[in-house]
Amino acid sequence: MCGIVGFTGRREASPVLLEGLRRLEYRGYDSAGLITGTGNELHLRKKAGRLAELTKAVAAHPAPGCYGISHTRWATHGGATDRNAHPHLDGTNTIAVVHNGVIENFAPLKHQLRSAGVQFRSDTDTEVLAHLIGHYYVGDLVAAVRQALTLVKGTYGIAVMSRAEPGLIVGARLGSPLVLGVGDGGTFLASDANALAGYADKVVYLSDRQLCVLNGDDWELRAQDLSPVTASVHDIAHFLADGDAEKGEFPHFMLKEIYEQPETLANAMRGRLDDADSTAHFGGLNLSPQQLRQIDRVILTACGTSYHAGLVGEYLFEELARMPVEVEYASEFRYRNPPMDRGTVVLAVTQSGETADTLAALRESKRMGHTTLAICNTVGSTIAREADGGVYLHAGPEIGVASTKAFTSQVAVMTMLAVYFGRTRHLSSIQGQRIIEELRALPDVVRRTLGCHDHVKRVAAKYADARNVLYLGRQYLYPAALEGALKLKEISYIHAEGYPAAEMKHGPIALVDESTPSVFLVPRGNVFDKVMSNMQEIKARGGPVIAIASEGDAEVAAVADDVIPIPDVPEYLQPIVVAIPLQLLAYEIALLCGCDVDKPRNLAKSVTVE
Repeated sequence: MCGIVGFTGRREASPVLLEGLRRLEYRGYDSAGLITGTGNELHLRKKAGRLAELTKAVAAHPAPGCYGISHTRWATHGGATDRNAHPHLDGTNTIAVVHNGVIENFAPLKHQLRSAGVQFRSDTDTEVLAHLIGHYYVGDLVAAVRQALTLVKGTYGIAVMSRAEPGLIVGARLGSPLVLGVGDGGTFLASDANALAGYADKVVYLSDRQLCVLNGDDWELRAQDLSPVTASVHDIAHFLADGDAEKGEFPHFMLKEIYEQPETLANAMRGRLDDADSTAHFGGLNLSPQQLRQIDRVILTACGTSYHAGLVGEYLFEELARMPVEVEYASEFRYRNPPMDRGTVVLAVTQSGETADTLAALRESKRMGHTTLAICNTVGSTIAREADGGVYLHAGPEIGVASTKAFTSQVAVMTMLAVYFGRTRHLSSIQGQRIIEELRALPDVVRRTLGCHDHVKRVAAKYADARNVLYLGRQYLYPAALEGALKLKEISYIHAEGYPAAEMKHGPIALVDESTPSVFLVPRGNVFDKVMSNMQEIKARGGPVIAIASEGDAEVAAVADDVIPIPDVPEYLQPIVVAIPLQLLAYEIALLCGCDVDKPRNLAKSVTVE
């Protein structure tokens, strides 16, 4: 969620820190800060708002020194203000801390420190950690960090420095990602390897309850008891997201990523469609054919957009593989105690691979002895490393906070998995071959679908003043309706809700009036006539209807106020195709509302807190 960048070495630290934070802006934040050191003096700069404000502050009042730590904050405890921005200092201004995560027992710790005379300058939980480390500090920063963390409950990825030990940075991790980087001229610390591209050649991923110690070119990894740990050192190129993380000719990352979907879908399928056996195959599941046949239940767990992809996956697995499936919000699943037999596989769906709730659900499933798999976009992420097996999306970096190409790639991967599992059970070779051919044609279909953009612009201009929007679909398109509503909420701040179209008359129809448009997902399919009846019910009550429908469908055009045409595809592929106009509609409305499309308020790309 938040971004951490640290550096110690033989060059000025502040340019490295600012550039690293710039590369992490997409993760979502509301303030930024850095601190550097020269001799035994610290130079603290922090500002609420965008990174540009911090950059201006550093330009006006430079922060010299060859070591430092920095942070972009997404507010949890205390508002987005200068004083709540990280880094935070202890009472003697000796210790500086930046922190991702949440200190759950900060309140009793803060009470104890106040009783001991400590005065707090912010509303954050992180400042408690700074004072704790300062309390235990007697000239050994590593020992003080270790002792302070024994009192902490919650999650953390931290970087700590002391003006009394110039050049030294200590990092520690529990439930929030942290990566150590090694490069020419120094060592680095970051919450995401992408922040280190061009600086570090090698990376070391910290595991939970590990500490790292950086000092110039020297570094080491330690366990919680401070005993040495043998580190696994990797080439950084292996963990960097494929693709160009620049906007190029597009005005926003979100629009660029929408238009990348023909390529990202092709990348998700590349090398995985097997004509010879009429199936798909995956190299990273780590399951033998015998183990595959022993799976008798799948639990999909995810959050946000990934949860909606999981709902599509439920339909896919049930129809193509005839497997019982449940889809669970990871935030709820992690605290439940559902009965799960030995034949249950838990499949975590995540773009970042760091979502705290999804990671906790996966770990709890592993603890109970269940096989865990992951569908993930981020190489080297915690979930990718901890799952028993999994599938990468190969979608490249998704910088826009509102997920687009990751959603369609997740659905494509789950379609291939459903075929894969289905071919080990009842799915015939003829059926498998037909699906493979339809999947192979999908990138071109999506490329054609992008041609609806001009239609979408006209519709957006007509309805941009709406304050409430309903999204309605059935079967495979019910999750797509949920996702369309989420996109509009995320980037335009317009209230929107998705429902099964038939469920609309059981309450939501009370919302319908002439100022509340309904977006119907109504391409041709098994329940087309039923959805048309639902559309008539909205029209009878004066509600405007926007229909996303098959190209040239005169029956829909006769009822709907506005029609956005899409190509015909089989029903199991419709969620991917309708996602394109839904994403474009949210994008165009957000532009007309004057919203920051790539960085919507209050949201973060990688949610590493509960």
